[in-house]
Amino acid sequence: MAEPPNHPTEPPGTSLPPGDTPGDTPGDTPGDTPGDTPGDTPGDTPGDTPGGAPGGAPAETVPIGADLIKAELRNLPTAAGVYRMLNDAGDVLYVGKAKSLRKRVQAYANPERQSIRMRRMIAETRALEVVTTHTEAEALLLEADLIKRYAPRYNILLRDDKSFPLILLTGDHAYPRIVKHRGAKKRAGDYFGPFASVGAVNHTLNILQRAFLLRNCADTVFKARTRPCLLYQIKRCAAPCVGRVSEAEYGELVDQARAFLTGGSQRIQQDFARRMQGASDALEFEEAAQYRDRIQALTRVQTQAEFAVKGLENADVIGIHQAGGVSCVQVFFFRGGHSHGNRAYYPSHAKDDAAPVVLEAFLGQFYAKTPPPKTVLVSEALPHAALVAEALGVRAGRKVTVLHPKRGPKRKPVAHVVANAREALARRMAESASQRRLLDGLTEALRLDAPPDRIEVYDNSHVSGSKAVGGMIVAGPEGFEKAAYRKFNIKATTADGFTPGDDYAMMREVLTRRFSRALKEDPDRQQGQWPDLVIVDGGAGQLGVAAEVFADLGIDDVGLCAIAKGPDRNAGRERVFMTGRNPFSLNERDPVLYFLQRLRDEAHRFAIGAHRGRRTKQLTHSLLDDVPGIGAKRKRALLHHFGAANAVSQAAADDLAAVDGISHAMARKIYDWFHPDD
Repeated sequence: MAEPPNHPTEPPGTSLPPGDTPGDTPGDTPGDTPGDTPGDTPGDTPGDTPGGAPGGAPAETVPIGADLIKAELRNLPTAAGVYRMLNDAGDVLYVGKAKSLRKRVQAYANPERQSIRMRRMIAETRALEVVTTHTEAEALLLEADLIKRYAPRYNILLRDDKSFPLILLTGDHAYPRIVKHRGAKKRAGDYFGPFASVGAVNHTLNILQRAFLLRNCADTVFKARTRPCLLYQIKRCAAPCVGRVSEAEYGELVDQARAFLTGGSQRIQQDFARRMQGASDALEFEEAAQYRDRIQALTRVQTQAEFAVKGLENADVIGIHQAGGVSCVQVFFFRGGHSHGNRAYYPSHAKDDAAPVVLEAFLGQFYAKTPPPKTVLVSEALPHAALVAEALGVRAGRKVTVLHPKRGPKRKPVAHVVANAREALARRMAESASQRRLLDGLTEALRLDAPPDRIEVYDNSHVSGSKAVGGMIVAGPEGFEKAAYRKFNIKATTADGFTPGDDYAMMREVLTRRFSRALKEDPDRQQGQWPDLVIVDGGAGQLGVAAEVFADLGIDDVGLCAIAKGPDRNAGRERVFMTGRNPFSLNERDPVLYFLQRLRDEAHRFAIGAHRGRRTKQLTHSLLDDVPGIGAKRKRALLHHFGAANAVSQAAADDLAAVDGISHAMARKIYDWFHPDD
């Protein structure tokens, strides 16, 4: 059951229980032999002894997992592939890759030689699944894909799934448009990037507009223009919409921009300098001034960072720094000879995982979604650098070089990136320490049993009861967890006895939906999605509703409180309501009060934003959006033909069929939708 060489995905019929993810360990190396020690797994350190530290798996449970692995060994192939350890719930505990599956998995049959963390994993193992591949590089790619998809508990995890923004130079119009882009590359044109942030994209777009005068307006706006817009007046667009530049001249500007983005900025700058001198010699001083301004715009990006190195026009420089069992990985992007910014990552891993191990696991997961460049510079000597380079080459469809420079000019950018990682980690640890102190203070103020790891805050937003939305925000030791935010469109209607604007009823619906689903999907509370503390925006009434919902659902171990604005809604005079306690206020200068205000304000901001989005969507809703079979293209054709949705609803079937793209059958379908009684 081997995988295709260039597309390492699971073969048909392979079952993937929820929870699987990619994340290998140093043990999964080329050339595993029967003599490999179990220490070759993530988190293993020399000197681990069986049962020697608190937290090891109970002696009576370890043999269950080990016996299972021993029984499976005789059925395992010697081919390369990926193995997965599953618990009794079918959740994936660990994903690893191996050159020889049988030799690699054999290490887990002797848990006494494993680290404490790996002994726990073995003790929880109730099933073992494998997928074979043609090569170990394919196994590495499949491992990374699975880790990204399922995030197993015992793997090194990169939890940031944000995509990187790009610049798109469109290719489906006579006068191409230059815009920022994120997501699938569906539109024809040239894509440039990635960029570390939207800010880096905006900076580059600003340079491109100043230097090459390319348009960024939508095609519909371009078509409707009758006179130049403001961008033409401030010399950031050549105004092709009104014929101020010919198609050939605009095409030359596009070619120059494309050359700039692919590393030809110096050549273009020299060409502009010659043209400026020629215009000056011809006494065309206004034209010369325009070239001067365009040269100045290019000069802003010609001044590169001091650690830029010749020969790294298309490269990623990646450095790692560890402190206190935590890692920060910094990635700097260079494309076309220009810096595209940097981003910091904080992968999740065991405290004793070494920097090279963490960095190698990071590379596999980071490039699972991001195309690797020609060169990757790393700050650590990877355990399997050649294998990683081969796998990235398979991913990119071309050769990828992974270098760990120890001296020479390429060492300078790596040192710079590591310094950035060190500073970023120091800031994060300081922020985490401050956040932990606030959580400790909150624990004391609310008399909780322990500092909360997950706080959920709820608020509602509506206008006179319409388009009501409930918002949930989440905070913890690392601050706000925006990926966990949720919005709830209020579904109750007057037919259900719901009164528009009834805040109590809305809060009841939101909490009931949230925790009914939690009880159904995670009754054992093993997935980290249950809160330790719930805060509702409001007073005694909202607290009473929340307490009733918890009582109805049988939830009695989640902290609950409400925070109400002070008299005249004055900040600093808030009152806190808790079941079994009299309402109380905190000192106006108490940091815990500021913390509660931040939580409440964030929930308020999120709920209002969700409500505005729903209201805006309703304002732009058309009668045609409800007609089955009418998509964006047909909707546009109908509106262009009839001018308004109401006119479409009143049109005869024959008139509808006269519209381009509307068949007689579709015309009859549209007519019947608006005239069901005819």
